[in-house]
This record gives sequence, C-alpha cells and structure tokens, in this order.
Amino acid sequence: MEKLWSPWRSQYIESFKIQDKKCVFCAMAEDEIEKKGSLVVHKGLLSFTVLNLYPYNNGHMMVVPYKHTNDFGSLSKEENIEVMDKLQLAVKALTIVYHPEGFNIGANLGKVSGAGIDEHIHFHIVPRWNGDTNFMPVIGEVKVISQDLLDTKKKLIEAYTSLI
Repeated sequence: MEKLWSPWRSQYIESFKIQDKKCVFCAMAEDEIEKKGSLVVHKGLLSFTVLNLYPYNNGHMMVVPYKHTNDFGSLSKEENIEVMDKLQLAVKALTIVYHPEGFNIGANLGKVSGAGIDEHIHFHIVPRWNGDTNFMPVIGEVKVISQDLLDTKKKLIEAYTSLI
C-alpha cells in the first residue's frame, strides 16, 4: 500500500497540546467576527463557521456547533438542521468567491478517523478543483495555498453578506 504523508498536519495537531485545557473551538466561539486575527466568518444561533488555520485548499472552512461534544448522536435536531443550513450557505459563499468545481464535506469522528481535534465535533467543507492535487504535496511535501487567510475571510464575509 502506498502512503501519502502530510507532515504539515503534525504542526497543526501539536499546536493544540501547548494551549490551556480550553477547547480551541470553544475559544473560537467566543471570538467576534471583527476581532483582528479571528478566522470566524459567520455566526449562527447554534453553530459558527470558521476558516481552517491549516487548509487543504483555499476557502477550507469548518462549521462547528457551539455545543462542546464529540458525540455525533448528541446533537439535537435543531443543531443538525442548522449545521446543514450553514454547510449549504458555505457552499454558496465559496461558489461566489472561488467558483470551485466540487466540494468535500464531512466530519472525522474520533482520533482514529483522522480528527486532529477530536473532543469537539466539527464539519469540514473543502472546495475542490480538477487538478488541485499536484506534485507539490506529493514530491515537495508542501501544500501551496495561494491566498492569505484574512484576505479569504474578507471575501467570504462579503459573499455571506450578499446571501443573508
């Protein structure tokens, strides 16, 4: 079996071990969208949408319920509905900003599934383009993200504003 390594992920996962015991997503939930350096793009009643600090592609976001849980079954019907609504809204906003050819949407439930932060459930939405996996991550062990996260945030907030 061939293995594809993503060494940049270890930096991301290790960054949470040196923080206080407070959950990184619970801390983000307290951020104001306007706060300098905040990656929060949108806030709902039961969840919020945030850019991934270590994205797989431009525009990689996550929808995170405010409820601190790692149990998928513990989300209420209302939380499930809002998460799906926010994922649909994210697709629309990302389509306006980036015109992707497709999306990966999903959640890693538990450490063994690949969850870097497994104590607080979150749902990824990754815009995809034909050919977006190229020689850089395979040969160079590096992923090229061509836009600054805060520039991405600004463009996405403009798109959200036009949709809401």
